[in-house]
Amino acid sequence: MMVSSNQKRAEYRLLFKQNVSGRLAVDKIMMGIVFGCVVVAVIPLGSILLEVFKNGISALSFEFLTQVPGAIGSGEGGIGPAIQGTLIIIGMSSLIGVPIGVMSGIFLAEFGDNKLGKTIRFFNDVFMEFPSIVLGIFAFLVIVLTIGHFSLFAGAFALSLIMFPIIARTTEESLKMVPVTYREAGIALGLKKWVVTSRIVLSAAKSGMITGILLSVARIGGETAPLIMTVLGSSQFFSGVDSPMDALPLRIWRMSLLPYDSAQQQGWGAALVLIIIILAINITVRYYFTRNSKKSKFLSKLRSMSKK
Repeated sequence: MMVSSNQKRAEYRLLFKQNVSGRLAVDKIMMGIVFGCVVVAVIPLGSILLEVFKNGISALSFEFLTQVPGAIGSGEGGIGPAIQGTLIIIGMSSLIGVPIGVMSGIFLAEFGDNKLGKTIRFFNDVFMEFPSIVLGIFAFLVIVLTIGHFSLFAGAFALSLIMFPIIARTTEESLKMVPVTYREAGIALGLKKWVVTSRIVLSAAKSGMITGILLSVARIGGETAPLIMTVLGSSQFFSGVDSPMDALPLRIWRMSLLPYDSAQQQGWGAALVLIIIILAINITVRYYFTRNSKKSKFLSKLRSMSKK
């Protein structure tokens, strides 16, 4: 009896070791595949950034960043109006697209479990896949032809049409990831639905919502086709939301069409500046919300300690 029991234990140990070794081997293989996919994804990104930095860094100077464009092919002038126009148009587009996208995402996540919500979700997904040139043509027909001239507002309107479907989708998914127990706890305390959503659910989903907003900002930051149909471009600084304005994507596109080496170099420099602007916006927004989140946690701890 003793011998058979020891034999069974030995067999179990052997089977366990074989099972564990097989799982470890599969785990290592999958880790290798995942790491290889990450490398494959990072290599093109790294090569693009390296190429832009290598070709664009020589064009950067104070005059290049602040002056208006010079004569074609002269190599003089800068991209000051394009930088100003990019920042203004991103801000205006965000003022239009972010509230609409966030409110749409809240409705779909909290009140969209019905036919109306499914219909809105379907059209939002379809709208998110629209080519940007189509949205630019739509803004051209609705605004430019109506007022009779190109304008910064028309460009902001076109880019906001690109922004809000992305924000709506990411906001919805972020709110759905918040545990239902958060909502149940708020309702159990006697809070109304809108209070639970605005004070508890949105606070818990803040990180995902910010990511969606930053993704939409990065998307519109490099769009050229809608701006060709709406803001047209200008060599002067900002003079009003109802007048044409330059932007970095437009400036890069125009520089790339010119056969002059100086123009090509300025185009690379403008591309580098655009990447730096988008990166700076991402870092600044994330730092601001991270700092506020840590500050609120610290204050809540102080309140709890003072009550004790």
